[in-house]
Amino acid sequence: MQVFNVQGMTCGHCVKAVTRAVQEQDPQARVEVDLAGKQVRVQSELGSERILQAIREEGYQAEMA
Repeated sequence: MQVFNVQGMTCGHCVKAVTRAVQEQDPQARVEVDLAGKQVRVQSELGSERILQAIREEGYQAEMA
């Protein structure tokens, strides 16, 4: 499980956007979003840089936790 700190998530729409961004790259990815903790946990075959890029392309600031 890879863990990322993601800034800018404020609502359910943000959760869906981040989840969709990752799953567009890996449909089998398991994505868990902790809105209050501003963290996203991803279980995927994707590398961390590809996941970060997908999240950033949605307009969020993201980095490895």
